Amino acid sequence: MNSKPSFALPKRVGQTAATGFQIGVRRTLPISSEGAWTFLTSREGLKLWLGEWPLPAFQVGEAFSCAEGISGEFKVVKPFQQLRLRWKKPEWEKPSTLQIRLVAAKNGRTTISFHQENLPDSAAREQMKQQWEEALEKLKEKAEENEGRSVQ
Repeated sequence: MNSKPSFALPKRVGQTAATGFQIGVRRTLPISSEGAWTFLTSREGLKLWLGEWPLPAFQVGEAFSCAEGISGEFKVVKPFQQLRLRWKKPEWEKPSTLQIRLVAAKNGRTTISFHQENLPDSAAREQMKQQWEEALEKLKEKAEENEGRSVQ
């Protein structure tokens, strides 16, 4: 048996070889994908995941910078399905990649996922996990308030 000693440092939760730290959070909510998209791209919805700034055009290549210091650029925009963007906090050395997906489920429900990679460290991963869980919880509350209607 040929066993070589391993000198590699053990990976921590959420750490990948290629994309640093990552986090994924998702929930299936009582809202249509159209309603979820409409809310997430509204001024109120943007505050949950992006920050305070004038409504963007949501176009590929559009750069943004929010009052909270978050900056980035839209890389993929597929209405009612997906947003992919560079997303950077001011204290981070380089941007992360944030992807928001909306997948229609049964009975007018939608699975909404936030996936973020290229996070600087495990502390940033935990911080973003909490932020995306809170965003989904607020979206759930909004969906439940408006169940049977489109979230505005």
